[in-house]
Amino acid sequence: KDAAQALAKIASTQKLFVSRGDQSGTHKKEQRLWEQSGATHKGGWYREAGQGMGKVLQITNELNAYTLVDRGTWLAYADKVQLQVMVEGDKRLFNPYGVISINPKRYKDIDYKGATAFTNWITSAATQQQIGAFRIHGKRLFIPNATP
Repeated sequence: KDAAQALAKIASTQKLFVSRGDQSGTHKKEQRLWEQSGATHKGGWYREAGQGMGKVLQITNELNAYTLVDRGTWLAYADKVQLQVMVEGDKRLFNPYGVISINPKRYKDIDYKGATAFTNWITSAATQQQIGAFRIHGKRLFIPNATP
């Protein structure tokens, strides 16, 4: 359940780890976790692919390595690779999404009415219910948390 501790263990054994290495949100999350682990992630066992998550999962599978993957990509690829989830549930792995409308007084050329309509729709009880009900391979992908 402790992602940083898991990374420290990987580093101590120098088992192969494949990173996205692309400055994506997932890569930045991984970098923060490495920092929190206190472990050095340098050397031949740590590989930066510079690829998207799907490709990284394929590489990880081919190398029988470890990686950090988002739930959506994992659920889409789980039946295409011979990998298994080793750590989940650590709150540091959570990846909340947010919606923020831009200030129309500061940015006069934006579609504030459209942005407000989208914000109202995405945070509505009906849409939040749909988000919570969305499944891939029978597994929930998102946990709605909008508050009115």
